[in-house]
Order: sequence, then structure tokens, then C-alpha cells
Amino acid sequence: MTQYVRDIMTGHPVTVEPLTSVRAVARLMRDQDLGAVLVTEGDRLRGLVSDRDLVVRALAEDGDPDDTTVAGACSEDLVTVGPDDTLDDAVRLMREHSVRRLPVVEDGRHPVGIVSLGDMAMERDERSALADISAARPNQ
Repeated sequence: MTQYVRDIMTGHPVTVEPLTSVRAVARLMRDQDLGAVLVTEGDRLRGLVSDRDLVVRALAEDGDPDDTTVAGACSEDLVTVGPDDTLDDAVRLMREHSVRRLPVVEDGRHPVGIVSLGDMAMERDERSALADISAARPNQ
């Protein structure tokens, strides 16, 4: 049976505007237990920022987290999938582009979710180490 991205994606993704401070995004990620948020302008997807992006592209550059905006820390050259794409297509894209998360968009630009490598692992092999780690409660 064919499985689709919509079946396992995290819907209603958390989004921020490009001028949101790195500190505000980091707190949002902490408070909502997120590894990534989407950066949008209006209803258009502009980028994705992960917790690693905040560290490597913002904090490691000695920027003030209150003055540095997420626009400079997010990945902008995104690979996306649609909710009606198959999981096989999503896996192929993750492999080809070496990414761990894919924004899910409708009409080529409107974000409706995120699908992650952890989501795939839990769906494909719930007994795998990655599935266990992805399903575990976060460190406090």
C-alpha cells in the first residue's frame, strides 16, 4: 500500500517572520520542543531554521541573539514535498539533498507541514534506533 507524506507529516507547522530575532526563535523552539521552524513572509515559504542553524550560522558568528534575525540563519534553498507525494519520493529527496527535514507545501509555496527523518524512521521501522530516539522525551 502506498503511503503519502500527509499521513506522517507534522501538520500546522510553527512559522516565524524573517525579522524575528534568533533569541525569540530559540525560545520558541525550546518552549514548544521543536527542532525546526519555517520562515515565512505572508503565506510564502522563505526558509527553514533548525536548532543547529541557530548555533552554527548565528551564535558561532558572535552575533547578538537579540539583534540577529532569523533571516540570516535559515536555509533558503529549500527542497520541498507536497502532502500527496509518496514517502518513497520524500526519502529519495532526503537522500539526494542530504537533508533531515522537508517542508511540506501546497501550491508550490504554502507551508502545511514538515516531514522529518525521524518521522520516516518511526513509520518505516518503529524498532530502529533512530525511531527510538525520535520518539523519546526530550532532555530537560
